[in-house]
Amino acid sequence: MKKLFILILIVAIIFPVNVRAGEGMWIPLLMKKLNYKAMKKAGLKLSAKDLYDVNNGSLKDAIVSFGGFCTGEIISYQGLILTNHHCGYDAIQKNSTVEDNYLENGFWAKTREEEKTNPGLFVNFLVRIDDVSKDINRSLSDTMNERERSKAISTASKILTEKATENTEYKASVESFFHGNEFYLFVYEKFSDVRLVGAPPSSVGKYGGDTDNWMWPRQTGDFSLFRVYSSKEGKDAEYSEGNIPLKPKHSLPISLRGVEEGDFAMVWGYPGSTDRYLSSWGVKQAIEIYNPSIVEVRDAKLEIMRKYMNKDPEAKLKLASSYAQTANYWKYYIGQTEQLINNNVFGKKFDLEIKFTNWISENPKRQEKYGETLNLMRDFYNGTNSTVKNRVYMIEALYNGPAVVMFAYRSAAELARAIQSPKMLEKIRPRLMRRSKSHFSEFNAQCDRDLMAALFRMYAENISKEQQPEFLKEVSQTDGSFNAYANRIYETSIFMSEERYKSFLLNPDSLTLAEDPLIKITNDFRKLYFGSVNAELAAKKKKSYRLWTAGIREMMPKEDWSADANSTMRMTFGHIGSYEPKDGVTYNYYTTLDGVMEKEDPNNPEFFVPKRLKELHKAKDYGQYADKRGNLPVGLISDNDITGGNSGSPLINAKGELIGLAFDANWEAMSGDIFFEDKLQRTISVDIRYVLFMIDKYAGAGYLVDEMVLHY
Repeated sequence: MKKLFILILIVAIIFPVNVRAGEGMWIPLLMKKLNYKAMKKAGLKLSAKDLYDVNNGSLKDAIVSFGGFCTGEIISYQGLILTNHHCGYDAIQKNSTVEDNYLENGFWAKTREEEKTNPGLFVNFLVRIDDVSKDINRSLSDTMNERERSKAISTASKILTEKATENTEYKASVESFFHGNEFYLFVYEKFSDVRLVGAPPSSVGKYGGDTDNWMWPRQTGDFSLFRVYSSKEGKDAEYSEGNIPLKPKHSLPISLRGVEEGDFAMVWGYPGSTDRYLSSWGVKQAIEIYNPSIVEVRDAKLEIMRKYMNKDPEAKLKLASSYAQTANYWKYYIGQTEQLINNNVFGKKFDLEIKFTNWISENPKRQEKYGETLNLMRDFYNGTNSTVKNRVYMIEALYNGPAVVMFAYRSAAELARAIQSPKMLEKIRPRLMRRSKSHFSEFNAQCDRDLMAALFRMYAENISKEQQPEFLKEVSQTDGSFNAYANRIYETSIFMSEERYKSFLLNPDSLTLAEDPLIKITNDFRKLYFGSVNAELAAKKKKSYRLWTAGIREMMPKEDWSADANSTMRMTFGHIGSYEPKDGVTYNYYTTLDGVMEKEDPNNPEFFVPKRLKELHKAKDYGQYADKRGNLPVGLISDNDITGGNSGSPLINAKGELIGLAFDANWEAMSGDIFFEDKLQRTISVDIRYVLFMIDKYAGAGYLVDEMVLHY
């Protein structure tokens, strides 16, 4: 019996079934102090300096912020970058034509000369992080109001960033953590010449489309390849034929050994935004007002875009990137609302607030310090419930509604200033031309006209008149026809036609600009957006969350508290692991190419399988990328903590080797940005063996694999 018990214990240790989820988006600077022992216990084989070192190449030097909206990783010492297909989607689209549709057919540069340039795309490498909390807090006092506090933080931050970048080409920023309780300085090196190297067809990179988005099991090959170039001196430089592939400080080696249940896994990257300290009032507002408002506007937008994309190949290509971005978070907010309810996040937050209230009441000093916290919070949400829907409509139906509104908004102020100065006009005209080229490469004027008519009508019908922008009131008071209004803009605005806009730039004048109907819209938006901010309520929110975050950390000092994501580099760690989404159902930790074939539906473009891939599957021609069972792995899941911005992040094993490419979270834990669900939360990644198989066996681009360091 004793021998049997020991055997069971050994099996449980080697093959853990229930793996604790890895909550926490940790600052690499603090890893040695906060996380390293736990990481070693979890299975890490590297030293702390292997992970984060300012003076020598370390793992952090292989991780880049890709365009400021995704993550990428260096996978060769010739500057090769791996990121998601959906992160590279806009660049792939902009380099495509109807005749050479790289979104549909894929793209592979056979030589360096064939790599595609991407004006405006950049990557940032993290140089170092400094804790500047003491420096910032020295300039603050308890007697300051929120406006004074913000001004003092801004002034102190400017001094620190200037000092950090003095006599360098670096960029720096001071970022707030824990809602203004701590501050860290981030120093970056930027590179602006980033070229498209390769991408699979969308039938691989977006396999499953909107249907499978945020879902597991998943069989999506969501990857693309870029290369970062530098000057011959290794410095940042705009595109030039004389630039050379960047020689990075570190490149991630790649493991072909595969993974097993319970294996250690890290995710490094640039997560965008989480709201883990959100109150119960905030959860209620999200469920009842904020999320449904976003979904209803995006529903209408997607329906109109689909109409044009389904009937015209050129429109389908031009609108592809905008459609994908809109659809992604349309489904996200549907899922988040559903899981906030299913996972009783309101109740969990409410219980913590009750505990906090009781803790405060036990001590007069706590009452003095934190007593107003929840009252301030309640006042903020009660005061903003009536305006949240309008804020959503301002962004979703106006600024991010018809594409031309954002284009006009970004261009108008510069144009107005430049018209007054011929010298300035000549200086900024090339930049305005580049911006217009980018805009019109993704623009369909007829679709935008219909979006204006539909979304502006929704705004007028769903938002109280006193909260609406002036132009909407004027349309309602005249003929009330949003179709006619949108058509007038379509026919006359300089921003709705590439020819009209270029002609205007060659000979601009103040009167034409001032009388353009889109200028009226953008001016009204600007007044409404900034005029609708209630400074008193905003101050209550800021102060309440600063006190709340400090208070619960003080109340529960033994808890591992990590700061919300804010687009700075973070590290998360956990394990490869299956999970049980509901009673009687278990999801395995990996998928294979067999699953791609099982989901194939020739009548559904979301589940189209390329002929070449079917041939390789039939022949089981997987080369060195097959697993030990002879199958080709496609997807895998781990319990790492991720959010938007982590797209493209590397999934790394205990030895610092690349094993996958993170691209999604799972449906059952869509509430995870607000409350981490440790039994359900999973990161969905592409298995690196599927990535290499697609590059090598499918695309015949094995020369790219030759650049990489492979570990067998």
